[in-house]
Amino acid sequence: MKTAVPCYYHLDVEVSPERVGQVRRILAAHLRFWDLEDLVEPVCGGAELLLRAIDEHARDKHTSVEMWWTGQHLITAVAENNQDLRPHQDLRGCLARIAATSDGWGCCASATGSKIIWFSQRARAGVRVPLVAKAPEPALSEGLQTPRELPVTVLASPAGAPRELLEQSR
Repeated sequence: MKTAVPCYYHLDVEVSPERVGQVRRILAAHLRFWDLEDLVEPVCGGAELLLRAIDEHARDKHTSVEMWWTGQHLITAVAENNQDLRPHQDLRGCLARIAATSDGWGCCASATGSKIIWFSQRARAGVRVPLVAKAPEPALSEGLQTPRELPVTVLASPAGAPRELLEQSR
């Protein structure tokens, strides 16, 4: 049984053509360790697309790859430090493929000026972990009784019952 314990992984890497394959294998190993075998191909494929695009277009090859498992979704983010890289132009084809293969994606800037491209994969029915409900804690230390004016049998009698029947039951 899979656990709903949140998991996180962070990897800083200097991108080069040979390192892209290594990063893919590292991410796949972590997903298998988290028992998320079904998400290996879409997540590693998306990360590989982004890393290859950064290797091709960026001057600064230093990137960070992060993965978060929430128990329902796996979010993968790739951050690059290149000020000149324009995701809407340089990475257009890559982003279109990520949008087609992921459940959600986006691009944002960080406080340092780097760009972060993220995408998420929802766990499928066989992978999804049900959330465990917590036991309710009573707010009152003692229960209160509700007073009844009429017995339960009178409350259950038909709406058109004669008034004498209601009077007799009191």
